Amino acid sequence: MQITLNIEDIHADTPLPPLFRVRQRWQTAPLADVTAAVRAELDRLGLAAQLRPGMRIAVTAGSRGITNIVPITAAAVRWLRDHGAEPFLVPAMGSHGGATAEGQVALLAALGITEQSIGCPIRATMEVVELGRIADGTPVYMDRLAAEADGVLVINRIKTHTSFKAPIESGLAKMCAVGLGKRHGAEIVHRTAVYGLKEQLVPMARMVVERGKVLAGLAILEDARDQTAAIVALPPAEIGGPGEAALLARSKDMMARLPFDRLDVLVVDRIGKNISGTGMDTNVIGRLPIPGEPPPERPVINVIVVFDLTPETHGNANGIGLADITTARLATKIDFHATYVNVLTAGLVGLCKGGLPITLPTERDAVAMAIKTCGQPDPAAVRLVRIPDTLHLEELLVSAALLPEVAAHPDLDVLGPAAWVLDSAEG
Repeated sequence: MQITLNIEDIHADTPLPPLFRVRQRWQTAPLADVTAAVRAELDRLGLAAQLRPGMRIAVTAGSRGITNIVPITAAAVRWLRDHGAEPFLVPAMGSHGGATAEGQVALLAALGITEQSIGCPIRATMEVVELGRIADGTPVYMDRLAAEADGVLVINRIKTHTSFKAPIESGLAKMCAVGLGKRHGAEIVHRTAVYGLKEQLVPMARMVVERGKVLAGLAILEDARDQTAAIVALPPAEIGGPGEAALLARSKDMMARLPFDRLDVLVVDRIGKNISGTGMDTNVIGRLPIPGEPPPERPVINVIVVFDLTPETHGNANGIGLADITTARLATKIDFHATYVNVLTAGLVGLCKGGLPITLPTERDAVAMAIKTCGQPDPAAVRLVRIPDTLHLEELLVSAALLPEVAAHPDLDVLGPAAWVLDSAEG
């Protein structure tokens, strides 16, 4: 993308504030052996008593950005085999992968999930069966191959959602209603915006659990360092229920956050679906531009700049609309078909995240415009933070104006000065 501008018009001569590298100190205790944890949890649940030799068990796979997802899934598959079952994987990712079976298998491969790495077949289809209708008449769909299996093991990470707040957000219930519902399920849940996510998600998930022969859920919790903190097996009755809600509360206590309540500028090096369903986590950046939904109370950020897309997002730029300024390089990488399928499937909660913000030739131009427009007239006083993405927040680059707060914070350490490393090439 070629963008011709008078550089003086975007204030390319605006001085950039000096940066300092800062580390957040988190107390974490990641699992030492995820394979052993999977086996122990499935044993604890007593799932073996429900299995018969030759039972065909569908195992879900599909959420992006989950640390250790390959060994966790492989361990579950091996456990099922050891107990006489015949497991197979089903892509459970709603409309992702361009809403095609081939695209979803390709997305699994990009996550390292293949028949070879997991040790069982992958059976993909976009065909669904209708299981019934919930009280308000909404139909509930399920992946046809999963529905035809003798049982289903649902695996997913439990975490806060980027578009709504409720006792049940992202996790096992969402994997049942949206992931296994394929494009139909995703569109139904999202077509009524936040109402669908808050009011329909759990009843739909419960129908999938009860009529779709879900045997158990395997919940993954991650800490602030994106490490596996816990693996918990839940019985079917706890999926979408108190057990899953308790795990969500535990997950929220561990999530990574920015250590500042107010910023003039946030610079994000990259966004992508492997970072967050919305490209960058709305809970981290404090932006939730959905009609009727209050934004997070903190942080308040005046201007957000995004430089690039992750390779793993394959051009899906969902979430770029949460930024104010971006680069031509990012714009040239956008797969508009994949992005707009994602946006349209998400409905109103996705529409505000798919638009292209102000697009400038270089990273230097983007930062300069952000500083010039952030509301702080003195560049030396700009409260600026640069992060690699919203998933990795242990080390931050902060401007000098934030150093007094860093010094007063018990869990922040200054590691030393840092240089501005910017790509000056035009997109």
